[in-house]
Amino acid sequence: MFTMTEQVETGRLSDAQYRSVCETVYRISGIDLSRGKEDLVNARLAKRVRALKMCSFSEYLRFVSTDQGRDELRCMVDALTTNKTSFFRENNHFEFMRTHILPVVGRDGVTIWSAGCSTGQEPYTISIVLQECMESSALTRSRILATDISARCLAEARRGWYDAEDVSEVPKTLLARYFVKTRLDGRDGYRVRECIASRVSFAMLNLMDPWPMRDGFDVIFCRNVMIYFDKETQGRLVRRFWEILKPGGYLCIGHSESLVSVQSGFSYVQPALYRK
Repeated sequence: MFTMTEQVETGRLSDAQYRSVCETVYRISGIDLSRGKEDLVNARLAKRVRALKMCSFSEYLRFVSTDQGRDELRCMVDALTTNKTSFFRENNHFEFMRTHILPVVGRDGVTIWSAGCSTGQEPYTISIVLQECMESSALTRSRILATDISARCLAEARRGWYDAEDVSEVPKTLLARYFVKTRLDGRDGYRVRECIASRVSFAMLNLMDPWPMRDGFDVIFCRNVMIYFDKETQGRLVRRFWEILKPGGYLCIGHSESLVSVQSGFSYVQPALYRK
């Protein structure tokens, strides 16, 4: 997997090591780290080297190339593909859902997929919007699937506990209504109430792998994820989103992303929002 050359350890990945790491992450997750990510890769892998009490990048990369290092290989990909998120991030999507999508939802409710949910702020925000806007008959049938490649992020998401900085973007009225102030591990923070958390199902999923879901979705959120993929991988992913969306369903992407260069049947609705 990794090609190694004899060298004096410098404290940074060699060019060959860096290329091998990038190729491995791309093969596993589809994420392209090759452009300008050297500092990030070095810093995050250095933490893994220290955590395992190893002496060098060379020792670490040899280890993740072995059968015994398979679990650590997953940790390595996890460390290099985790990105920041927040509640009500890029709020126009939630406003559009509130004003255009949810008012026409029938008694069967709505099915939403948060693809690349990280530590859970996005799917919990969606659940809050549903709780605020939907009638009870449709709300009880509505479900949110939240997936991510990172086991660590999913564990935090399922815990549903956030510190004060994490919830700083939540309006105070909604914070009081849908979070419980509590302490965890000696820190003050907020836990998502059960009425919000119970609507979200978390699952590990690599977007590059086959998808086990069979039923279609009304809305897919895949925001600030495709920016890390090359054009070919973006195109394949968007076409798969098209196939699993219901007719008339919506795809929400990040504001730094676009489908302009991707061949698809989606119709443009507004920035970062498309419809099947």
